[in-house]
Amino acid sequence: MDDLDPIPLSALQHWAYCPRQCGLIHLEQAFDDNLHTQRGQAVHALVDQPGMELRKGLRIERALPVWHDTLGLIGKADVVESEPDGTPYPVEYKHGSRHKAADVAACDDLQLTAQALCLEAMTGRSVSVGAIYYASSRRRREVNITAAVRKQVTDPVRAIRQMQATATLPPPTTNVRRCKGCSLRDRCQPEALLRLHAPGALPGLFDPDT
Repeated sequence: MDDLDPIPLSALQHWAYCPRQCGLIHLEQAFDDNLHTQRGQAVHALVDQPGMELRKGLRIERALPVWHDTLGLIGKADVVESEPDGTPYPVEYKHGSRHKAADVAACDDLQLTAQALCLEAMTGRSVSVGAIYYASSRRRREVNITAAVRKQVTDPVRAIRQMQATATLPPPTTNVRRCKGCSLRDRCQPEALLRLHAPGALPGLFDPDT
């Protein structure tokens, strides 16, 4: 991976949620704010300042840089709680409620799993569990870092690498329910693009990605 730029951990969550969103942010460097992104920034302001404290036998580190050389990943863990034996327990902070739709929660789980893989590579300790903290609920949802979830990390990494290599923006998602709160909706215009690529649409009028 020495000749390739590392992939930010956030790109995995973006890809799992919507490949086109991932491309706009990480390929075209486009980003727009809305209420949802501002709430997310407010939540992360609580943990974006690096620091360490000891609490009830736990070593708690905030904004901890993490990486995985083999997978070519890099990022930052919001909070890592380490047991006395050094076993890490990553906690990813998200705005909103812990009662998210299962498919959206799975995107958060993927990002947390990638953090766990990074921590394992860095510390040599097995990470079998972590948590997502949802600010609106003020509750954690614990996530088991299973073999099945671990395998789901490699496919997005491969897909993002392919996107970077070809510099090709992915098509819009057909799951337009996810577009509702996306800050990039006006830039992406998913409904217009889906109509353009629908069966029977006139070909060759314009290419939205050129």
